[in-house]
Amino acid sequence: MSGAPGSGEGRHAHTYDLRAFTGVEAWVFDLDNTLYPAHVNLFAQIDKRISEYIARLLSMDEATARIRQKEYYRDYGTTLRGLMMEHQIEPDDFLAYVHDIDYSPVQPDPKLGAAIAALPGRKFIFTNGDRPHAERTAAALGITDHFEDIFDIVAAGLMPKPNRESYELFLQKTGVAPARAAMFEDLTRNLLVPHKLGMRTVLIVPQGTREVFREAWEMEGQDAPHVDFATDDLGGFLEAVLGALKAG
Repeated sequence: MSGAPGSGEGRHAHTYDLRAFTGVEAWVFDLDNTLYPAHVNLFAQIDKRISEYIARLLSMDEATARIRQKEYYRDYGTTLRGLMMEHQIEPDDFLAYVHDIDYSPVQPDPKLGAAIAALPGRKFIFTNGDRPHAERTAAALGITDHFEDIFDIVAAGLMPKPNRESYELFLQKTGVAPARAAMFEDLTRNLLVPHKLGMRTVLIVPQGTREVFREAWEMEGQDAPHVDFATDDLGGFLEAVLGALKAG
């Protein structure tokens, strides 16, 4: 689904017209549950390993660790940030442990790859995960060569989205002009700052369902004013954008 004409808020705002992407020179994509669909459940593996890490670190059972994990995620943007702030952990061990997963569920997506390749301008992955995880995921999707760079949590100084500092550092390091950029994300809260900065914003929603690891508060605001478009088919949406640009 994508924005439709109307006078309401969110994806029904004035930017429903895909020609709103005219002039975009930088295309910025989140990684998990954005470049691959949520039903692949890749992040569910990461989610479980985060709980295991906390249980081991804090000597608690996994059920209690999971509650603590979600509190950190809600309050700090990422569980890693919460553990760093409250328990002074070193990030490298955490990142290596939680991303030691099976990538076989991620299948090549030629349709998505072709659409990204055809987009005019520069393309980036901007993730709260680390570069090795992003590289393995992009390789599994078959889209690695279409991106100029990966801006990961380490490049962001371990300051995760949705903190404004993370986006500002991304813009500083890449030279991207936000007024000529588009941001694709699966979490509405991570689109608030890009919208304020002047980016076009696109929310990627699961295909007909919310995965069990998605908290209700994460999914709020799909119709918020800072969400210009929403789609459950990224490849199809990008093809539609390309068609609008060509016709415009």
